Amino acid sequence: MSPSSQNSSSTNLLGSFAGLVGVFSIFLYFLGWIYRWAYFGFFQIEVTSLSLPLESFLLVPLQAILGNFWIFFRAIFVLIVTLLLMKATLWLISSPKASTAPSTSKSPISRFTQKLHSFWLFKPLRSFAQLFPLPLRHEIVVVLWILAALFWLGRWQGNADAYRDAVNATSTRPLVTLVSPSDKLALGRNLDDLLTNPPLKGSRIIGDVKQFRQIFGRETNDTTNPKQLIVWRLLIENNNWVYLFPAMPSGAKSNQRPPVLAVNTGDGRVQLLILSRPKTFL
Repeated sequence: MSPSSQNSSSTNLLGSFAGLVGVFSIFLYFLGWIYRWAYFGFFQIEVTSLSLPLESFLLVPLQAILGNFWIFFRAIFVLIVTLLLMKATLWLISSPKASTAPSTSKSPISRFTQKLHSFWLFKPLRSFAQLFPLPLRHEIVVVLWILAALFWLGRWQGNADAYRDAVNATSTRPLVTLVSPSDKLALGRNLDDLLTNPPLKGSRIIGDVKQFRQIFGRETNDTTNPKQLIVWRLLIENNNWVYLFPAMPSGAKSNQRPPVLAVNTGDGRVQLLILSRPKTFL
């Protein structure tokens, strides 16, 4: 083999590898974005409002695929199902001549597959698919099914991990204690008098007063009554915003959500925003 042929082969190999790495990175980023979209969406926070580093989205997918044995087993199962769906879709959009080879067999399975392929609902889809060249047609089917599988994996695992962190007994989020000047935050207790509610004179409110009243008076742990024990955890700190939430008890339902307190500490000011859904545990 001539040196020029060897150089050409090496260039093609490197080009193919670089293309594969690029496509794989796109899929990883998509999975990481869906995971975090579902995770923070559980707490009513838009992931687009958080300044998260782009490289972190490439590391998050490890949790959705390799988190533990059952997560990995589910990912393998989804991979197998996705491959089967790809093959079935390519067969359904293929032309009748290519999909039904002449055969003398009249088995029930053969007749069923022929009827399924000629079903009227698949004819418009097949006609639309014929507009694309054959290689592009196959690539579109493969990419769409991969994105659908990654979306399902990321969304399911993101919601599951968010619920785990919302429940106090299983949460991996750190415990938090927020200390602020008494005239800067409407919620909270004076350290020298934990039994007296702080005065609300000068405070203004827009929104649901009931949500505020449910939290007001329950900001600190009542160690004398374990049933009323409220543990506050830190969800994330981002761009001068501190997101806190009271952890839910072990018996909380999967459709319940904890209210999230978004506290802005920028420029010496303290602004408070309560994010909640209709079904909260408080």
